[in-house]
Amino acid sequence: MSEAAGAAVQSALRSIKTEIAGLEALSHAIGNGLGEPFARAVAQIGAAKGRVIVTGMGKSGHVGRKIAATMASTGTPAHFVHPGEASHGDLGMIRDEDVILALSWSGETAELSDIIAYSRRFNVGLVAITSNPDSTLATEADVALVLPKVEEACPNGLAPTTSTTMQITLGDALAVALLEARGFTPEEFRTFHPGGKLGAKLSFVRDIMHQGEELPLVSEGATMGEAIVEMTSHGFGCVAVVNNAGVLVGIVSDGDLRRHMGADLITRPVASVMTRSPKTVTPKTLAVEALEALNRNKITALFVCDSGGKAVGIVHIHDLLRIGVA
Repeated sequence: MSEAAGAAVQSALRSIKTEIAGLEALSHAIGNGLGEPFARAVAQIGAAKGRVIVTGMGKSGHVGRKIAATMASTGTPAHFVHPGEASHGDLGMIRDEDVILALSWSGETAELSDIIAYSRRFNVGLVAITSNPDSTLATEADVALVLPKVEEACPNGLAPTTSTTMQITLGDALAVALLEARGFTPEEFRTFHPGGKLGAKLSFVRDIMHQGEELPLVSEGATMGEAIVEMTSHGFGCVAVVNNAGVLVGIVSDGDLRRHMGADLITRPVASVMTRSPKTVTPKTLAVEALEALNRNKITALFVCDSGGKAVGIVHIHDLLRIGVA
């Protein structure tokens, strides 16, 4: 490694260690004084009938946008309002049923003055994230989350680095606490993340399974000849064996064929070859859980059964690949 490269690596390590120290100070603060106002902030935001209006200027504003996005995607309605735009008409976006979450490291950001005054005039809840307990923002807020003052990773102590890491971490902590208090479910999470990898992983088996005429089925009284024809015509490499009520009693897979290969295989009853108590999933199983079951059992397809054990579908590894889970 060259001298320049070595210096860059050492710089990175110093920055990371400095920011870790900031997070450790934040963790200590939560356990020693900051925890009580944090709990009050969660209660106030959670009780609001409106939305969380996140605001901040400069780097605090960038952090605020991320916090608003995280809250919105985890069940806490939120959006970001720029404090400068708020002074020129966007205050009209804030209603008395909302709660404002304002970020300012110094607590004296001039651009926040109008939004603070508006919140006090119209009795809009105000939660502050700042490092200055004596600042205008902290003293005017209903709840002040005062962050410990720590060393910035910037060697000049000027560029917001450790401070913004602490702000964003506290914002994440608020979002997660609100999520847990609300009992936010993976199903609700998928509602806000229908696209991309997250949406795929949170799809249900019922959304992707093959059913009806696409489902390879034979009765438990069938012969292996009938089972092989059914298996071949559907292309999943297996066939479900069901009783008269449609309840799954076993499956015949490619592996079963190889294990029982013989001159009389075609005429043998399915019941003598099938694997009993096969691995199954329900329509409400998440796609990512179905993938885990396939990988764990080293198989390529799973039959889907309802609460009564009736075979209602089949999901193949290719279906998971198609939607981007695997």
